[in-house]
Amino acid sequence: MTTPARRRATIAASLPLLLLAGGCSYLSGESQGADPQSADCDAYEQWQGHDGTTVSIYASIRDQEAELLEESWSEFSSCTGIDIAYEGSGEFEAQIQVKVDGGNAPDLAFFPQPGLLARFAQSGDAIALPESVRANAESGWSEDWLNYATVDGELYGTPLGANVKSFVWYSPGLFSDNGYATPTTWDELIEISDAMVEDGIKPWCAGIESGDATGWPATDWVENIMLREHGPEVYDQWVDHEIPFDDPAVAEALDRVDSILRNPDYVNGGHGEVQSIATTSFQDAGTPILDRQCGMYLMGSFYAAQWPEGTTVAEDGDVYAFNLPPIQEEHGTPVLGGGEFIGAFADRPEVVAVQEYLSTVEYANSRASLGSWFSAHRDLDLDLLEAPTDRLGAETLRDSEAVFRFDGSDMMPASVGAGTFWRGMTNWINGDETEETLAYIEESWPSS
Repeated sequence: MTTPARRRATIAASLPLLLLAGGCSYLSGESQGADPQSADCDAYEQWQGHDGTTVSIYASIRDQEAELLEESWSEFSSCTGIDIAYEGSGEFEAQIQVKVDGGNAPDLAFFPQPGLLARFAQSGDAIALPESVRANAESGWSEDWLNYATVDGELYGTPLGANVKSFVWYSPGLFSDNGYATPTTWDELIEISDAMVEDGIKPWCAGIESGDATGWPATDWVENIMLREHGPEVYDQWVDHEIPFDDPAVAEALDRVDSILRNPDYVNGGHGEVQSIATTSFQDAGTPILDRQCGMYLMGSFYAAQWPEGTTVAEDGDVYAFNLPPIQEEHGTPVLGGGEFIGAFADRPEVVAVQEYLSTVEYANSRASLGSWFSAHRDLDLDLLEAPTDRLGAETLRDSEAVFRFDGSDMMPASVGAGTFWRGMTNWINGDETEETLAYIEESWPSS
């Protein structure tokens, strides 16, 4: 599912802003006051000549993250004379369609769901990348990433930020004190889990409560196991419904999830029995690691922001993370994740200029230097990533053995990926049988 951090509703009061229906709009650009003729603007010379123009951007990114976005392109905006009018909305997925249908499409949009961008490409509303932007994208990102923004052989988007959804959070101190080594294979992961049980520690904590989105963390478990157990080709077939949701491969993956999440010896450290997973929020679920009430927690890289104030997130700190190990060696290093893709609804010169800049490593480095963000760009300067888990995420994505796949539920029809899949997994945690759960989700798949 879309990164939960995108759902925060508090608006940072420190920025000048104009409240609009469904979101917030931040004003930047010429207000920054940089002199386009100064040496500071030399790096933007190729995009100058657009004084007095405005480019609108619409996305789901709000609050502090939106502030950092504004800061990341403020110098570009000042030096080029292009005012970037940014609007972030918690209702992005629904409102972008309303805007397009109403003839009020933004110039650019940041899509957290590749399928949504593809829908606009197929309808003829989104515009394929200009050659200059395509060249930047092809040199900057792997084929795995670009495939998600490719429709009928045309590239319609460039990747922006990224997150890793296969992190296992743990306490380095607990591991060190008990002689547990960070696992590199699935068998080692289970060996550590069993050792924790023998040492009187519940090896796993979990929580899938998330308001109207309750259930999504359990879908991450299934997606991670599908990718690791059956490989990227079968994973893609499952996500695209080329095999049914109740295929034996999916049942096998869910049975493996069952061996952890519905194993009373393994869960739910610090919270209760198995069924407490359904009522424990994903935000609170990992915190018992700090008190050594549980050993590990599967949750995305964005969870770094959820630890209590004062928690040291580092390899030798209070908490850190490792990528969920592979199950079958022939599938390389599976990495489940997400991110945003920049799509365009206009091709005016100033819009193309902004597209070009946002597709460069210089922009990626600008945003990375502000913290709380990383990218899958091949040339991102990792030394700019001060947060250890940001660097770990970027290094994981850059691994030559990495096999990246996008969050499956974000790729499925919304009625399934953000509907029956979530509900089915919640009911499964509460006791529904695997066969019953998978049949329920399969029956809900749209016929066309």
